[in-house]
Amino acid sequence: MTTYHFIGIKGTGMSALAQILHDSGETVQGSDIEKRFFTQEALEQKHIPIYPFSADNIKEGLTIIAGNAFPDDHIEIKKAKEKNLTFYRYHEFLGEWLKQYTSIAVTGAHGKTSTTGLLSHVLGETYPISCLIGDGTGKGSIDSKYFVFEACEYRRHFLKYEPDYAIMTNIDFDHPDYFTSIDDVFSAFQSMADQVKKGIIACGDDEQLQQITAKVPVVYYGFGQGNDFQAQNVHETAEGTEFDVFVRNTYYDTFTIPLYGSHSVLNALAVIAICHYEDIPAESIRKMATFKGVKRRFAEKKVGSRVIVDDYAHHPKEIIATIDSARKKYPEKEVVAIFQPHTFTRTKAFLQEFADSLKLADHVYLCDIFGSAREESGMLTINDLQALIPESNFLDLEETDTLNKHENAVLLFMGAGDVQKFERAFQEQLASTGLNG
Repeated sequence: MTTYHFIGIKGTGMSALAQILHDSGETVQGSDIEKRFFTQEALEQKHIPIYPFSADNIKEGLTIIAGNAFPDDHIEIKKAKEKNLTFYRYHEFLGEWLKQYTSIAVTGAHGKTSTTGLLSHVLGETYPISCLIGDGTGKGSIDSKYFVFEACEYRRHFLKYEPDYAIMTNIDFDHPDYFTSIDDVFSAFQSMADQVKKGIIACGDDEQLQQITAKVPVVYYGFGQGNDFQAQNVHETAEGTEFDVFVRNTYYDTFTIPLYGSHSVLNALAVIAICHYEDIPAESIRKMATFKGVKRRFAEKKVGSRVIVDDYAHHPKEIIATIDSARKKYPEKEVVAIFQPHTFTRTKAFLQEFADSLKLADHVYLCDIFGSAREESGMLTINDLQALIPESNFLDLEETDTLNKHENAVLLFMGAGDVQKFERAFQEQLASTGLNG
């Protein structure tokens, strides 16, 4: 029996996949940089060994799974190839593993993680399942009926998958360091659609997805009249959002989700549609009312009269959705956006859109741009974004006490980098001064 060695095991997808293999009875270990990441906790709870990067980690008999962020000249990858070990990139191995199950890929420019989490919750309440969620959550079962997984379009990695079903939440221009245009993104999704075996569940309110063609049935969901699954009579309650679902214009059932915002209703509709297609009864689908959410997607903590939210939003449309959730859940509170742009290429491509989306908040604070491993720096600075939002403020890590003045407020810490360090600094500062609202 082989041991699976994960190079870059702390990555969200890698961490989740390592947990799935572990839960399925495989022997798993991994390596990464020594900086602590939120994904580590689950790995440690399952006693999965994590080593610092070293060529000495690579030994005979290992099967190597390498994270896509690491180049071929990485010390462990080079050693693995020198030893001629069985070697996969993350997306290559995942494409092979999922063939054992009824696989459901969840893809789209936005909403992948939340939708994957919600679907995994609903199915997992009824069946033994395996799931891979982009917040680092992974669960496996030897008896799994379904394999629910997040499929990322970046560098067309999702073309390594041939799922039974695909949920497509939207098509939007992102990852400007790779995709050249919205047409380029569309072509990637069309290629993905060509590989689906049984059916596609797509958001019919998305203009791009309306153009998708496939050899399998395409079922549409959304708010618009022409959708196969349509949400009507949407209203917010103390518990979340309640809405009626009509299937091809016939009332089906009423559902409640413990979430807020139009995007959350759309995500839920996608889940309802795939479950209905698989003949899962409404009684089981209604278990979405007990969903606890996923990591870093409107993850909130109440401190006195303040609500502190940690959210992965790093695209203008995601910022709009996060602010919308805050407005609907806490209509009596002011909304404060604390935003850290992620990558210079994305910031440059969407500079005006970022400004427009952030202006929907009552107050805006901007943190320095977080460059990715793919780019060391850029000519752009946070000042370029701040110039488009004259009323915004720059937030330094040492000066988070400037946020103290926002008492009856929802403070949205948004970004895909390390914006959490600003959130932690603020909470520590609140605790040390006794300012709890």
